[in-house]
Amino acid sequence: MFFLVNLYLLKFSTDVLLIAPGVMGLLFGASRIWDAVSDPLVGFLSDRTRSRLGRRRPWVLASIVPTVVVFLMIWSPPATLSDTALVTWMAVGIFGFYTAVTIFGVPHAALGAELSTDYDERNRIFGGRQIAYNIGAFLAVGGMTWLIRSDEPRTTAFEIAILASLIAVPTLVWCVVGSSERIEHQGRGGGSPWTATRDIWRNPHARLLLVVIFIEHLGSATIAILTPYVSQYAIHTPEKTGLYIFLYMLASTISVPVWIRLAASHGKKRLWLFSMVLAGASFGAMFLGGPGDWILIATLSFLGGTASGCGMVVGQSIKADVIDYDEWKTGERKEGAYFAAWSFVFKGAGGITMMITGLVLEYSGFVPNAPQTETATLAMRVLFAIFPLVCYAIGAILFTRFSLNREEHAQIRAAIDARHAAGEA
Repeated sequence: MFFLVNLYLLKFSTDVLLIAPGVMGLLFGASRIWDAVSDPLVGFLSDRTRSRLGRRRPWVLASIVPTVVVFLMIWSPPATLSDTALVTWMAVGIFGFYTAVTIFGVPHAALGAELSTDYDERNRIFGGRQIAYNIGAFLAVGGMTWLIRSDEPRTTAFEIAILASLIAVPTLVWCVVGSSERIEHQGRGGGSPWTATRDIWRNPHARLLLVVIFIEHLGSATIAILTPYVSQYAIHTPEKTGLYIFLYMLASTISVPVWIRLAASHGKKRLWLFSMVLAGASFGAMFLGGPGDWILIATLSFLGGTASGCGMVVGQSIKADVIDYDEWKTGERKEGAYFAAWSFVFKGAGGITMMITGLVLEYSGFVPNAPQTETATLAMRVLFAIFPLVCYAIGAILFTRFSLNREEHAQIRAAIDARHAAGEA
């Protein structure tokens, strides 16, 4: 659901619903402002939750109904709505969807960080999570391809939303029933959202990651948003849009075991830094693609997906290590607050990118379902390739300052375990 919204809702709204791209860009950007409230609040409350199901799983359970309702809403607006009513409908749907995703996503990521304290096992946990995420992404690419080829896109969008909901409900229930939590973590959240936010900002490793993740995702989000546009209007291969995204996700999936193995021998920092350089170079080289150059775009999509696999595995594992540093300093377990902060900058960067993309398309002369001017095509290509290249380069330079390695983490865990042993005694 999340991938399909980020990948195709903007194009569906401009080309099928005929909403101005600038308006949709502003809606996506404004929804990120709301995340500044919803993400930290959900993170803090999940840290403080006490129940028979634990701290995280009650939130996953509570997300099921609102997620399905608003997902159906954004893909099936009534055809009789006026222009103003349609924009209002989509605004409510977009805000509602990202709120529902927060209710599920922040506690779920926090649960992953709690499952193990082992430095290397965390790579395997988040590697498995990434493979599962990519399976959903493959289904989203199939749904997008179905939409692109449909002669009745409104009807098809509704059918896809129904199918996605029928898949989401049992898998979310399975997550609640089939997983477990560390009971000893209950009641160890932060004292308030403000103190939790203060502790995150005082954590030097977390503060650096916030900046790096924000800058990196500013660039990577344009790939997901603009691939359908560039494929149709710049490369002139709309029928291969699904292929480009499929190759990206395929590489991201099959590279996971490789990144896990390499992280054990080469270190998380070095590997993630390398992947940032590879991603920036892959995306930047797409600027060289012109009409008909689908083989070049397909190849670079595969390379970019390979790099992405590292960030989604090693990057998530590093976040869990950084939370251990916070426990060492504060004695609290605030996975919810930390993943809320990272989720906020991740989604915030995506929202800003969507807003920028919508406004650039609006003012470069973009016309839906028609040949584009040279100005509009150039604007798409610069945003699609050069912008990610610059963002990844800046992120890689900043990440060279990250210092939490295997040895320091082992010392932190030893100190935490000794403190717990003394407390039990």
